[in-house]
Amino acid sequence: MLLPDDRPALDLIDAHLEALWDGTDLSLPQVPEGLPVEGGGELVRWALDQLRRIPPRPIPFGQLRRMSFDQLRRIPLDELQRISREPEDAFPRQVGGLLMEFRSRRCPWNAAALRLLDDTYTFAATGPRRHVDWAHDVHAVLHRSVPDPRGWVRLDGDRTNDARLTVPAYPFDPPDPSEIPDRLYPLEPEAAVTALAVMAEEWQAEYAPVRSRPDRDAVLADARTLLDRYGPTARYWTNAKAAASDPARDFVAAGLAGGASHSFLTSEYLNGLDLFEDLGVIAVAEDEVGVFWSFGAY
Repeated sequence: MLLPDDRPALDLIDAHLEALWDGTDLSLPQVPEGLPVEGGGELVRWALDQLRRIPPRPIPFGQLRRMSFDQLRRIPLDELQRISREPEDAFPRQVGGLLMEFRSRRCPWNAAALRLLDDTYTFAATGPRRHVDWAHDVHAVLHRSVPDPRGWVRLDGDRTNDARLTVPAYPFDPPDPSEIPDRLYPLEPEAAVTALAVMAEEWQAEYAPVRSRPDRDAVLADARTLLDRYGPTARYWTNAKAAASDPARDFVAAGLAGGASHSFLTSEYLNGLDLFEDLGVIAVAEDEVGVFWSFGAY
């Protein structure tokens, strides 16, 4: 468990690495003094050491071409040689790999989320529970207007997508909070586990459904780890219509594309991507709401 003083430094490292990965240059984060030797203090020092080992982002070719001769003369020869031989995506790939490793080391929940969902088109985020009517809290998570209460990982590949300039909650177009419950059905806890586990599949041409994978039990274990966060009294909901008649549905047996759902997605065609199917799981606890969503698109 992290000590109280650990989290600010860990959050700062996480934000810095994500900004570098997204292409935003920030100064190296200041690490608070007096970090503990164990736990988060050790992780912070490891992350900073790994970050210092990554060569600085090279100057883009386009910027080089706009430089004057005098400006080019000031660039060290070894930097020019590195620019000429390194692929343009080398720096973000290195930083992205470090970010994923850092998040996995931070806590078992992060590691399970990345193993289970990082390779598919999904959204996974947790927000605080502030309302008796939890639909308001779910609405806030879908709009990215609240942070994770524990500072844990959020999977959101569309966080920097400029489609959000047109549809702020992209790829979602969530209904008003008053309408959200009308699109959801309750799930038994084990059914919620299978619905989350099946999000490890792709919507089209899935060559290895979870039900037939040799690591099926490990996939289900990661899904249980994610939902265990919300405690034994959590309630679960899904937009899958099949749950209306079967709250104990085994989604792994059916497969990801095994039924229709009430859509929470935008119908806008943006950036050449058509969103056509979705499956969501919502966890409602006393102090948190978790939102997990899988998208089908082409």
